[in-house]
Amino acid sequence: MVLAAKIINDERVASFVSEELGVQFIPPYTLMGLERDGVIVAGVVFHVFEGANIHVTVAGHGWTRSFLKEAGRYVFDVLGCERFTITTEHPYVARLGERLGGAIEGYARNQFGRGRNAFLVGVLKDEYRFK
Repeated sequence: MVLAAKIINDERVASFVSEELGVQFIPPYTLMGLERDGVIVAGVVFHVFEGANIHVTVAGHGWTRSFLKEAGRYVFDVLGCERFTITTEHPYVARLGERLGGAIEGYARNQFGRGRNAFLVGVLKDEYRFK
């Protein structure tokens, strides 16, 4: 029996995303994750808050509409951002950003280490598809 996904926001999310991507996060940051059957399957770390923009790092799979809606509510309504920026080396995450309403805005060379380049995906408040 598969249980419904549950949104969580504890430190296990930072550990999950860190382990999945091989990166470390230094506070301050906030977290939002998706748990199924007691196992975290997806997570978002919100960091580098700049007022109009916040950077997000994502890992995992199985995103739900309710999760994406809640993430958008947090970024745009709670924080008051006009956009968020996804930095990823994974093409499937860049495509997720595009499905959210974003656009690939550029690339960062060696973002995650030598030879590990990143897509920069910007998602604007007015273009976010999960309101």
